[in-house]
Amino acid sequence: MPYCVQKMCHDLTATQHLAAQLASIAQKGDTFALRATLGAGKSAFARAFIQALVSTDDVPSPTFTLLQTYPAKDFDIYHYDLYRLKSPEEIWELDIEEALFSNVTLIEWPEKMEMYLPRDIFEVSITVLPNNARLFAIKTNSEDKKQRLSSLHCWEINI
Repeated sequence: MPYCVQKMCHDLTATQHLAAQLASIAQKGDTFALRATLGAGKSAFARAFIQALVSTDDVPSPTFTLLQTYPAKDFDIYHYDLYRLKSPEEIWELDIEEALFSNVTLIEWPEKMEMYLPRDIFEVSITVLPNNARLFAIKTNSEDKKQRLSSLHCWEINI
């Protein structure tokens, strides 16, 4: 049964804090699929997630390169931005197998590879609200991931 928790972030600082909290429970083999409209904050979330695990200020969006990698303590972080993919099969040219099974993967625009997206993931949906706040919904089907999410004790709404 899917498990979903939600958190309202009223500003960039709150988004950065939430990303750091999720980064703190990341383990080798985890995938975080970031779903949102253009400009909703996927790259800002990914940047804060990466900076929580890697000592760097330079975390560019991979919009043009499609992939950026960062060495963390226990795994590498693969940050994909699939916005410019023309077909799902193009994902195989970007080391996706290594990323998904041996590292931590952040994927912006995961719908571009939908049929190849693993089932056992953290799905992070970002909704921009009328007051410019962001509502983050994090879903998983995995019991292990559910327990890790629950351990954070930061959620406002459990559904």
